[in-house]
Amino acid sequence: MSFIASILTLVVILNSLLLILLVLIQLPKKEAGAGLAFGAGAADALFGVGSGNALTKITKYATVVFLVLAVVLGYIQDNLSNSSASSDFAAKVQKAQSGLSAAAAAQQAPATAPATTAPAQPTAALPAAISTAAAQATNTAK
Repeated sequence: MSFIASILTLVVILNSLLLILLVLIQLPKKEAGAGLAFGAGAADALFGVGSGNALTKITKYATVVFLVLAVVLGYIQDNLSNSSASSDFAAKVQKAQSGLSAAAAAQQAPATAPATTAPAQPTAALPAAISTAAAQATNTAK
C-alpha cells in the first residue's frame, strides 16, 4: 500500500506541474481585467463562453484528475497512518504489560537484607535553631 501511495504522490506532483504550465501558457480573454477579478463574468471565467480551445479542455481534465488523486491519496495516507499507529499502540501495551508483571514479581520476592532505620532526629529543635540563626543574621546585618 505504501508503494501505491508513493506512485500516486509522484503522479500528483507531475500533474500539478502540468497544471502550472497549462495555466501559464493560456492567453487571457479580452475581457479579463479588474472587473473579472472582482466577480464580473465569473460563470464565463469558470466554464468558458464557448467550447474553448484544446488548452482549456486539457486544463479542466488535469484539474479533475488532480482533485481525484488528492482525495484518493489522502484516504490512502490516512489508512496507512492509522494502521501503523495501531500496531505501535499494541507494541506499547505489550511492553507495559511485561513491565507490570516484572514489577509484580519484584514486589512478591522477599527482601534478603534486613532494613536499617535511620536514627530519629529531633524535629522540635529544628524550628528553634532556624529562629536563632535568623536572629543572628539580622543582628550581623545591622
